[in-house]
Amino acid sequence: MILVLAAVAGNIRNAAEENKRVRNFMISPEKVAYYAKKNEKKNVRFRTWLKTHADPAELDSHCQRLHRTLFSGYDCSRCRNCCKQYHGLIPAQDIERDAAFLSLTEEEFRARFLAKERVSGEDAYNTKSEPCDFLQKDGICLLNGFKPESCKKFPYTDQPDRISSLFSFLSVISVCPVAYEIWEQLKMEYGFRD
Repeated sequence: MILVLAAVAGNIRNAAEENKRVRNFMISPEKVAYYAKKNEKKNVRFRTWLKTHADPAELDSHCQRLHRTLFSGYDCSRCRNCCKQYHGLIPAQDIERDAAFLSLTEEEFRARFLAKERVSGEDAYNTKSEPCDFLQKDGICLLNGFKPESCKKFPYTDQPDRISSLFSFLSVISVCPVAYEIWEQLKMEYGFRD
């Protein structure tokens, strides 16, 4: 029993040390695009290496663990690069709810926030502007708890089947500091040398 408790305490201590070590390396939101571009060729080579060497389930496990670890201590409202660099994507089925939340009619909501045409192949609308129309100056989303799923899940680093979407991973590392750090940690964990 004592050995089991000691092992559990050791695992907790190791996890806490890893959280601290990983968070100490967080790149600033202002520098993430620069470093992603600077390391672009190496990142593409690592993507190719992962595609041919990584076990898909193991890669998902690494990504999910790093996602939890890094996001546990990160305040996205201090960055919001994703909101600043992308349009919001509002599913058609959310329009009524979102309009009601903002005390607007559906027509007012559409006129004020949404592009006129649906996104090709989607039952959704882009916001009119980039940065996202719902991003407020204080970094808080105007939709608050009603953010679309696409926003809640960004940068998708904890989603399954990462091996099949490594190119999209490469695109988000130039926007999201946490995604960038996950990518860099993966290089270290897999022992990737360029």
